[in-house]
Amino acid sequence: MNISIIGAGNVGQKLANLLQAAGHDIFIGLNDLTKKPESTSYRYGSIEQAAKSGDLVLFAVPYTVYADLLPKLADSLEGKIVIDVTNPINADWSPLLLGEENSAGETVAQLLPKSRVVKAFNTVFADIMTKERMNRDGQKVTAFIAGDDAQANETVAKLAGEMGFAPVIVGPLRCTRYLEAMAHLNIQIAVGMKGGTNAAFVYHVA
Repeated sequence: MNISIIGAGNVGQKLANLLQAAGHDIFIGLNDLTKKPESTSYRYGSIEQAAKSGDLVLFAVPYTVYADLLPKLADSLEGKIVIDVTNPINADWSPLLLGEENSAGETVAQLLPKSRVVKAFNTVFADIMTKERMNRDGQKVTAFIAGDDAQANETVAKLAGEMGFAPVIVGPLRCTRYLEAMAHLNIQIAVGMKGGTNAAFVYHVA
């Protein structure tokens, strides 16, 4: 599958590595074309080129850029699966509270009404996104998935499995409110309580 990743930070590049290892063709969308991705094995170009290129487009950028960025890409993303990886946080990693009836994932869907928006990978630290660290004493790290399009959810779950995660579809897009709260808790333990980022959620079903 041709997959575009918007953003070349730690999360974007780690996900790119996992997706490429799973056999997918990766295009990295950059805001600054002078800052090339770490790996030269990826195609890369502008964010606009990436949005047009990918059959599936994954956003790994700060939540705060969405309001300005996404409307410009809406036409290119029409009909495509869009994976929202981000969490609403402030510069100091504290939660950016959106209210009990909203979430970053739902905001993406509002800004991209003709795309098939799925929330995934937001509860996983970039440090965990390697084949070695996703194995937690024999258990795979869970990738929670939420979206209103059942087929899109299944597609993302399949991708997550290929990458080495244990995918769990949790329901419609409104469930991103819970997933983002889980991410805030994860950050609080890791950063606020200095527990470190070598930690991950494992949802175990006996």
